[in-house]
Amino acid sequence: MSLEVNIEKKLDGFTLRAAFSAGNTPTALLGASGCGKSMALRCIAGIVKPDKGRIVLDGRVLFDSEQHIDLPPQQRGAGLLFQNYALFPNMTVEQNILCGLKAEKDRAARQARCAELLRAMRLEPLAKRYPAQLSGGQQQRTALARILAGRPRILMLDEPFSALDSYLREAVESEVGSLLAGFDGTALLVTHNRDEAYRLCPEMVVLDSGRVLRSGHTRDVFADPRSITAARLTGCKNILPCTRLDAHAVRLTGWDVPLQLALPVPEDCTAVGIRAHDFVPCDAGAPNALPVAALSSSENPFDWNLICTAPDGTARLWWKVSKSTLFSPAPVPPHFLCAAPESIMPLTN
Repeated sequence: MSLEVNIEKKLDGFTLRAAFSAGNTPTALLGASGCGKSMALRCIAGIVKPDKGRIVLDGRVLFDSEQHIDLPPQQRGAGLLFQNYALFPNMTVEQNILCGLKAEKDRAARQARCAELLRAMRLEPLAKRYPAQLSGGQQQRTALARILAGRPRILMLDEPFSALDSYLREAVESEVGSLLAGFDGTALLVTHNRDEAYRLCPEMVVLDSGRVLRSGHTRDVFADPRSITAARLTGCKNILPCTRLDAHAVRLTGWDVPLQLALPVPEDCTAVGIRAHDFVPCDAGAPNALPVAALSSSENPFDWNLICTAPDGTARLWWKVSKSTLFSPAPVPPHFLCAAPESIMPLTN
C-alpha cells in the first residue's frame, strides 16, 4: 500500500502545500490547530477539491488537476473518522454500522460483516443503543466500525481523542494503536499532540501554516527536527539562540562557552534545541558545561521542572528531572548543566 500526495489548496491566511508520502506504516500528521492537517485529509477523501496537484493511492490516481481526474469520495476507498464521529443520531449502533455496508447487496453478508465488527469493537452489548446513550469511547468505536465495514484502502483519523475525557484517552488510545498497527493499508493520524503521534505512529509529517517542515521516521524527526518551528511542535522547550563556530560547534547567546554537537551544524543555523530531560548536572570542567542559576521549580506527579538562567540572566533553561519515588524531594539546584553532543539539535529559522 502506498499514498502519494502533492497538492495545493488556498485557505484563509495561507495556501496549503501538502507534499508527502505514506506506506503501510501508520503516519502522523503533526501540527498546530489550523495548519492544514485536517484539510489535507479532506482532500485525500475527496470531500474537498484541491486547487491543483495530484493524489495517488496504490498506483491509482484519485486526483490529478492536469489530467482532470477527480474521483468522487465513494470511489476512493478512503475511510475518514471525523472529530465528532458523525454518527446518525436516530440510528442504533448496529444500524450505523450497516450504513457502511450499503455497497454489499447480499443481506446475509451484510449481517455477518456487521456482527463481525460488533465483536471486534466489543460493541455487541450496545448494538441496540443510540449514539446519545453511548460514552465518547463507545461512539468512537462505533464510528470506526462503520468506516471499517467498507474495507477502506486508506484509514484517516482526524484528532480521534479530542472529544474524549482525559481518563478515557489512555484506554481508547491503546485500542486505536492496535487498530492502526493491524490495519492492512495506509493509515494517517492527524493530531496536535506530539506524545500521541510518537506513541502511535512510526512515521511522521510535521506541518506548519500549510507547508511540510519535516517528514520521516518519527524517532528521527524528534532527534533532528531541523527547524525551530518543528522543534517546538515536537515539544522541545529549550530553543537557544546561537552563533555557528564550525561544522560541529556553536556558541550560545548568554554563555561564553562553546557547545560541541554530534550533528553537522548548517551554515544558516541560528539556534540549537535541547530537550529538558537531556540536561544533567555536572562540574565546571565537563564537556558542554553551562553555568546556571536556579530561578524556580514546580512539581509534577512523576517529575520536577526547574527553570534556570544564564549568568547574565538573559536566557533561560528548562530542566526536567524524573522522580525516583512519588514523594522524592526536590532536586538540588545545580551550578552547571550539560548535554551530550548527540542530544543537541542544530536548528534553522
